[in-house]
Amino acid sequence: MKSKISIYEIAYKNLLRKKTRTLLTILGIGLSAWVLTSLFGFNQGYESALNKDIDNMGFQVLLTAKGCPYEAATLMLKGGTGLRYMNEAVFADILKNKEVEKITPMLMQAVFDPNKGESGGLNAYLGIDPATYPAMKPFLKFTQGAWFTKPQSHEAVLGYEAAELEQREVGDKILIPEKNIEYTVSGILTRSGTQDDGTIFVPIRTLQKDFKQEEKVTAVGIKVWKDADITGLENKLYELPDVQVVSMSQVKSTIMSLVSTAKVMVFSIALIAILIAMLGVVNTILMSVFERFQEIGIIKSMGAMPQDVFRMIWTETIILCTLGGAVGIGFSFALARVTDLLIRRLLPYTPTGSLVIVNGKLALATLGIVIVIGLLAGIYPAWRASRVRPLEAIRSEGE
Repeated sequence: MKSKISIYEIAYKNLLRKKTRTLLTILGIGLSAWVLTSLFGFNQGYESALNKDIDNMGFQVLLTAKGCPYEAATLMLKGGTGLRYMNEAVFADILKNKEVEKITPMLMQAVFDPNKGESGGLNAYLGIDPATYPAMKPFLKFTQGAWFTKPQSHEAVLGYEAAELEQREVGDKILIPEKNIEYTVSGILTRSGTQDDGTIFVPIRTLQKDFKQEEKVTAVGIKVWKDADITGLENKLYELPDVQVVSMSQVKSTIMSLVSTAKVMVFSIALIAILIAMLGVVNTILMSVFERFQEIGIIKSMGAMPQDVFRMIWTETIILCTLGGAVGIGFSFALARVTDLLIRRLLPYTPTGSLVIVNGKLALATLGIVIVIGLLAGIYPAWRASRVRPLEAIRSEGE
């Protein structure tokens, strides 16, 4: 035990001889550990956030009028305004399938509002069935008011961001200028972190009548029974004429395939950073060996075995990598929010919620990887030191 303590003490003091070089090496290892931890955290966080967004949809399959599948995906995840219509007769065909638990029809309408700035803007109105839509999204809560008082009332429920943009409260009126129609605000939702935050909800029967789209819908959300064969259901729905079937699993697969490119780029950067840090470790330890050439010779002449010298130099590598890994993990925890914002700027679609999840298990895994890489990097310098011949080292002035 005493021998081990002396080796650690010697290794620690040797690193302190060149404080600047040691500090820069630790910082280099720390930066690579930060990138590595953030990458692993992103792998966990993005898919977790995407799954949460999908779960918050309340349904597993979306039926839309035939068109571009990306418009359908946008309608599902971002509240897009693809204005292709289906007839309500499709409801009966959907409900014939035993896999279907319930459905909820939706009618999306985009309304130009000239009062929004000089060039105007668009309001997204979503007609929903008060009997089915709220039940599929129980996470939607109210800061004020409630859902509509009647299924065909001229009332509106505003998402959190829509209420802030319109500057409306319960009881206020919302005017659609081009239709000369008013809706009374019956409720304002709390922030949900989903596309619902920017939506204005209206009873579907009211919206159909006001926009002369009786018996027309833009989408049908389908909730399936637990453990039902979703793939089998999709195959049967594909047989319906003039409709398009988009499942949440398809949307997830499409988005993850797009994100995989970004993951490869980030992983490449992490790999380069690790290789640079590894070279930094080799350089630092090897320079330390060259500078202490005579000292190592004296230690060996006093009875130190090659394995003792090898262990001493390797210990220096362990200290460097442990400290560097700890610094990098500290960066990843402290800068997780900054990393999240940077990723959101780079990716074409980002779900709500945290994109980078860093926890203790991930931190320990990263630290272990950094230490293993460091140990590999320290093999050559430690071997070189263990091969020093005492007599030649003492006579020389160092290499």
